[in-house]
Amino acid sequence: MAIEILMPALSPTMEEGTLAKWLVKEGDTVESGDLLAEIETDKATMEFEAVDEGVIGKILIAEGTEEVKVNTPICVLLEDGEDASAADAAPAKKAEAPKEEALKEEAAKPTAAPAPAAPQKDGNRVFASPLARRIAEQKGLDLSALSGSGPHGRIVKADVENADPSAKPAAAPASAPPAPALATSADSETVKKMYTEREYEEISLNGMRKTIAARLTEAKQTIPHFYLRRSITLDALLKTRGEINAGLADSGVKISVNDFIIKASAKALQDVPGCNAVWAGDRLLQMKASDVAVAVAIDGGLFTPVIQDAEIKPLSVISTEMKDLATRAKERKLAPHEYQGGSFAISNLGMMGIENFDAVINPPHGSILAVGAGQKQPIVNSDGALASATKMSVTLSVDHRVIDGALGAEFLAALSGYIEKPMSMLV
Repeated sequence: MAIEILMPALSPTMEEGTLAKWLVKEGDTVESGDLLAEIETDKATMEFEAVDEGVIGKILIAEGTEEVKVNTPICVLLEDGEDASAADAAPAKKAEAPKEEALKEEAAKPTAAPAPAAPQKDGNRVFASPLARRIAEQKGLDLSALSGSGPHGRIVKADVENADPSAKPAAAPASAPPAPALATSADSETVKKMYTEREYEEISLNGMRKTIAARLTEAKQTIPHFYLRRSITLDALLKTRGEINAGLADSGVKISVNDFIIKASAKALQDVPGCNAVWAGDRLLQMKASDVAVAVAIDGGLFTPVIQDAEIKPLSVISTEMKDLATRAKERKLAPHEYQGGSFAISNLGMMGIENFDAVINPPHGSILAVGAGQKQPIVNSDGALASATKMSVTLSVDHRVIDGALGAEFLAALSGYIEKPMSMLV
């Protein structure tokens, strides 16, 4: 049966590409590993290799075609004995993933699968997927001793993983070392066996901890983080804060440094609207208002309540709202609309003595600001004399799909301007 060759995903985030150049033509015979085409992604031009062998029966996508979606058929490969008319037959069998996508292996073996066929061979060659070959090499298994459950007896991942370890080992290549094993997380039983001689308490994950684990794993696996760092002088802000709090002494309101940072961030998002955005799968959503989320630690996890319209709220209102949200977060009494949304978040560990750190972006936010402790440091002032100043280190973790480096730097410059000249955010 003819095989459809599909537009490959050559990077984890690739959704479409340009078929820049065909390296074969209709009628050419190809083998596994032969180059078929050059494909342009948003970052680079990459060569696409054949996984199966056969004859190029029909090219479906012309050179230079842009915005070809991943998994779109781009050509048809004829197997042994097929003539050109088979290329027009539909539906064709889908080709297995290319080498760049080897980790996205063939569909899982069905529960009620037919008896495995003998592996298809050509002389001394055994037909097996690239991932199956790599796993077999790591395990020292002889592929010729295994039965294949894939199409036409092809050996696939499940066949190798379920193979009898006593299968005759394959002779290791003299020149090429075995590929390193892929790192995977051990399950609970495997980890517990490591500590059978040690005393421990087993703590089950609650719903919040499971959600945090899932979302942060998603964030680090799917969001291309990069980090921008800046040192900001706090002395003017501390002086202004003292004066404001003195005037509010009878009101019961006390402005914190974090309240100033929320306000400064909201103003900076208005000045640099490109940073006031979230990732929405196939597009960006650029927000109008500055809705700022603030991480609040609670027993067993954290919440990120959101101060909406923070750019237009006075510091006293931000302070009152933040104290209320933090109190109810610790009591787990927040409504969903109070901790969902926003385009930007702040995580402040300065009050715990942490000097600087890198925070993990909370999807779909475009960035998060990690705030460290303010510390007295020696400086050389504008007159060239030695002096001291209170410096605070901040790190902006950025989703590169949403915000580029120059834009992130522009945001940090605006943020720094408001904090170092706090009266500018009060007018």
